Amino acid sequence: MKQYDIAAIGELNVDIILNGIESEPEIGKEKFADDMLVTLGSSTAIFAANAASLGSKVCFVGMVGRDAFGSLVRTSLEAKGVDTKYLVESDTPTGASICMSYGEDRAVLTYQGAMDIMGFDDIDRTVFDLARHIHLSSIFMQSGVLRDLEKILDYAAASGVTVSLDTQWDPVEKWAFDYKRLLPKITVFMPNEKELMALTATADLESAIAAVEPYLGSAMMLKCGNSGSILIGKDGSRRHLPAFLNRDVVDAIGAGDSCNAGFVSAFVKGLPLEECQRTGNLTGAVNTTAAGGTGAFSSLEAVRAMCRNRFGQEIKL
Repeated sequence: MKQYDIAAIGELNVDIILNGIESEPEIGKEKFADDMLVTLGSSTAIFAANAASLGSKVCFVGMVGRDAFGSLVRTSLEAKGVDTKYLVESDTPTGASICMSYGEDRAVLTYQGAMDIMGFDDIDRTVFDLARHIHLSSIFMQSGVLRDLEKILDYAAASGVTVSLDTQWDPVEKWAFDYKRLLPKITVFMPNEKELMALTATADLESAIAAVEPYLGSAMMLKCGNSGSILIGKDGSRRHLPAFLNRDVVDAIGAGDSCNAGFVSAFVKGLPLEECQRTGNLTGAVNTTAAGGTGAFSSLEAVRAMCRNRFGQEIKL
């Protein structure tokens, strides 16, 4: 028996979220926001916290500083039921992101800090034996993980562990990801449509899908925002599923990570890929009903109630 359903490997930081901003910032001027929230941030951490809230047994492998933000990250993960025994502490400060939220869009400024240091040699190898599945995210925010990505994937394969990956956006837009070599080592690839086009240097979505399709491990869960998602199988099959739209969005920070959490939580329970896709669409929608990436995920029961009452759906977790 495995101790964990999922081991999340990736970046850790706090999010300082500003909502109700009167207008976009301007150099030399000061603007007001109506609301501020300091909370657990980073795509991989939001994924881990929400997957744990959905009932998965989750541990986290990441690096934080010996500071107040590092303590906030650790206690926030633990409060969500994520095992933090594999966190590594560094003298480099914990990363932080200032998120300026504008409805369903946002602008983000990030200090990477400790997240940029961790590499394969910092990972306790026993986690590969104890987990059924590895999830990686935001690799372009982590130069150590990006450098050692193939080592991580190969070690997971040798340990018989399935892997999901959401590259997220590359802030420097170099897109140093050899998808032809790396995608066959990834069980479920989870980009959004803009990331996929940038990653493949293509001008339209169909060309981007065609570029990666021959190299998919098992499937690609392509996130398309308000248009829903497209599940693409290694055999070329496609299934478009419309989004479950929330008409009263609080903010969309972490919606893609919450979609990942729902998909992977269903996947590790052995549900069919089509049901994993539906679960991902649902949890992405639930995310938008509260502030911050984890605000809507207080418990599986709360998520079930939200799915039923707001979206008229049952979540099968």
